[in-house]
Formats: sequence, structure tokens, C-alpha cells
Amino acid sequence: MQRTAHFPHKEDVMYAAVRRYEGVTNPREVGRLVEEAYLPLVLDIPGFVSYDWIEADGGVVLSTSVFQDKAGVEESNRRAATLVHERLTSLLPNPPQITTGEVTVHKVAR
Repeated sequence: MQRTAHFPHKEDVMYAAVRRYEGVTNPREVGRLVEEAYLPLVLDIPGFVSYDWIEADGGVVLSTSVFQDKAGVEESNRRAATLVHERLTSLLPNPPQITTGEVTVHKVAR
């Protein structure tokens, strides 16, 4: 069964951040470190909904973070930047392209 959620009321809206990293030297290792070091940090943020790490081709990786409010997205971006600066600069040599916004349609399989 699939569920689609539409958000007709402002209080129902979720927020997301998509971070795109290019020039990634070892996507598998970054993914391992993200799971080990970043996920515990992001799971702590109030309003956490979901997180995904996506390995694309050509040294590109993406991450998505979804929260119940904009403050959660902003905090997740801050924590991601801190982790990259402190531990991942050799593996993520370029700054990410960050896109944030409201989630207006959300669908999950059940």
C-alpha cells in the first residue's frame, strides 16, 4: 500500500535539505563515516523525519534530510558543515551545493 500526503495546512508542512557534493574521492568511505559520525548527530535534532545518503556516478554524492520544521533543516546543515570541516575535507574537497525548502508532497510505501 502506498500513501501520499498532501499538506493543506501550514502546520503540516515538512522541510528538507538536499546537499550535493562533487569531486568525492571515496564515496563508500564517506558513506561509512556519515553513518558512524553524522547520523548520531542528526538523529538528535528535534523534528527529525528522515535522512538518505545517495551515491551517484562520477564522484557525486547527495544527502537528503527531512524535518518537521525549518529550524531542524538549518541545524542539520550546520552540523553537516562542521563534520565535513573537522573530519571529511580530504574526501569531500568541494563545498556542497545546498538546496532547502518546504516538502509539499510526500509519498511512502507501506
